[in-house]
Amino acid sequence: MAAQVPPDALGRRVLCGTDYATVRYVGSVPPTAGIWLGVEWDDPQRGKHDGTFEGTQYFKCRHPRGGSFIRPNKVNFGVDFLTAVKDRYGLNDQQDVQHGTENALVFGKKTVEFVGMDSIAEQQRQVQLNQLVDISVRECAVSHAGQKEEISRTCASIRHINLSKNLISSWETVTAIASQVQNLETLNISENKIKFPSTSTSVSSVFSKLRILALNQTEITWTEVLLCAPGWPALEELYLTSNNITLSERPDNVLQTLKLLDLSDNQLLDGNQLHLIAHLPRLEQLILRNTGLSSIYFPDAGFGCKTKMFPSLKHLAINDSKISQWSSINELDKLPSLRSLQCHNNPFMDTEKNPETLRQLIIAKISQLEVLNKSEILPAERKGAELDYRKIFGNEWLAAGGHWNSEKNNPSEEFLAAHPRYLSLCLKYGAPEEGELKKQQPLTLKNQLLTLTIQCPEKPEQKPVEKKLPESMTIQRVKGLLYRLLKIPGSELKLSYKSSKLEGKEVELDNDLKPLQFYSIENGDCVLVRW
Repeated sequence: MAAQVPPDALGRRVLCGTDYATVRYVGSVPPTAGIWLGVEWDDPQRGKHDGTFEGTQYFKCRHPRGGSFIRPNKVNFGVDFLTAVKDRYGLNDQQDVQHGTENALVFGKKTVEFVGMDSIAEQQRQVQLNQLVDISVRECAVSHAGQKEEISRTCASIRHINLSKNLISSWETVTAIASQVQNLETLNISENKIKFPSTSTSVSSVFSKLRILALNQTEITWTEVLLCAPGWPALEELYLTSNNITLSERPDNVLQTLKLLDLSDNQLLDGNQLHLIAHLPRLEQLILRNTGLSSIYFPDAGFGCKTKMFPSLKHLAINDSKISQWSSINELDKLPSLRSLQCHNNPFMDTEKNPETLRQLIIAKISQLEVLNKSEILPAERKGAELDYRKIFGNEWLAAGGHWNSEKNNPSEEFLAAHPRYLSLCLKYGAPEEGELKKQQPLTLKNQLLTLTIQCPEKPEQKPVEKKLPESMTIQRVKGLLYRLLKIPGSELKLSYKSSKLEGKEVELDNDLKPLQFYSIENGDCVLVRW
C-alpha cells in the first residue's frame, strides 16, 4: 500500500532513518512510475545530485550533491507534540495495552476482570500529564501541534519546553504549540530549520510570559528576529548561535527587557555592528565567541571616560575571535559596569608569550574587572598587576614626555592612546622611581626561569608543588599566582624561603615590589606559604 503524502509536504522537514532533510519536490519522475519526494539533506554527503535527473531539474539544492529522490514510504513526517510527550514519558495508550493482564486476578481456575480499570488508568495518565512542568521532547520527530486545545487540556502545568532537533519547519507551528501553554517561560527550538515570518505580524499574547528563548541553528536572520521580537515583551535571555547572523539594524522598542544575548558562531566581523545593540538598557551578559570580531571601539568616550553604550553590561565573552590590537582591550575600560571578561584565543594575546604577564596586562588595563577568563582577580593580584604595569611602561612614559614633576608631566597623545590608565595608576601609586626603571628589562625578553618547590608548612594536606618562575618576577606577582594555584581565599599571604646553602634558616620575602633575584633565590630552593 502506497504511503500517504501530506497535502503540505512541500517544505516540510522529514527523517529518513537518522538523517534529516527538507522536502523540495513532490511528484512523478519519468520514466519511473508513482510519486517521489525530492529531498535536500542536511548532510550533503548523504545526497547524490542537485535535484536534476536525466537533464530535468526538479528542485534546487545549496550543495551540488545535496539532493536525492526517495519514495514517501521511506520517510517519517513526524508526530504531533502530545504524542511525543506521551512516548517520551511513558504515558501512551500502547503501554496500557501491553499491561492489560494487570486488570485481572485469578481465583483458582477463574479469571475475574476489574470493570472500569481502563478508565482509571486513563485518569491516572491524565493526572501525570497535568503535573508535568518541564518537558523535553528533543529528537522526538515533533512536526506539528496536533488537535486544537488538546495540549492545554492535557498538560496544563507546562512552563519549560525543549523542542530542539525535531521536524518543525515553520514559526506558525511553534506558535500553535505555545498558544496552548498559558505560562510558558522557557522555550528551546534550536536545531530546527524553520521558516520565520518575513513581514510584520500582528502581536499576540502567546509568548507574553516567555523569559528564555533558544533559536540556535535555526537559520534565522537578524531582520526576522526583530520582526518576531514584538511578541516577546518579557524576554530576558536570547540564544542565537550558529545562524550566519549579521547585525543590520538597531532593535528599537523591542528586546528592551533582554539581560543575556548569545551571538556566538555568527560572523559579526567588526565592532561597528556591536553599536547597533549597544543601547539595550538591561543587557548584562553578551556572548560573542567565535564571531570573527576584529575590533572594539566606543567613539562617544575619550581617554579615562565611560561610554554610554552597554550601560548594564557586566559579563562579556569574546573568546576565539580576531582581536589583534591591545587598543580594543583599552576600550573595554570604558564600559561602566563590566566585571567579567573571557578573551582566550585572540591574536593580541600572541604579543606576550608569558601567560602570567599577559593576565597582568589585561587586569591593569581594565580597572573594574573582577573575573578574567573564569578566574577571580583578588585585590592583591590587582595591586601587583597595576604596580608592574606602571614600571614596565615607565621608560616609554618618560620618552613620551612624562615627568616626575607633575607640572612638567605632559605625555604625548600617542602614549595616552596606548596606555589610557597610566596617569591614573601614577596618581594611585605614585610615579615609578628612577631606580625601578633602570633595571627594567624589555617585556618580551625571556627571563631566566627558577625551578622552585612551593610548600604550605601549616597545611600538611596541601601537597608540595614544583613551579618554574622568572627570577625577575616580583613577590607581589608570585602571591597573585599562589592565590590561584593553591585556591586560597582572600587573605594576606606571608612568604619565606629555605635554601640548602642556609641550613636551618628561613628568609622572609617581605617586600612585595622586589623580584625573586633580589633575595638571591636559586634553583631547587623551597618557597614557604602561610596565611
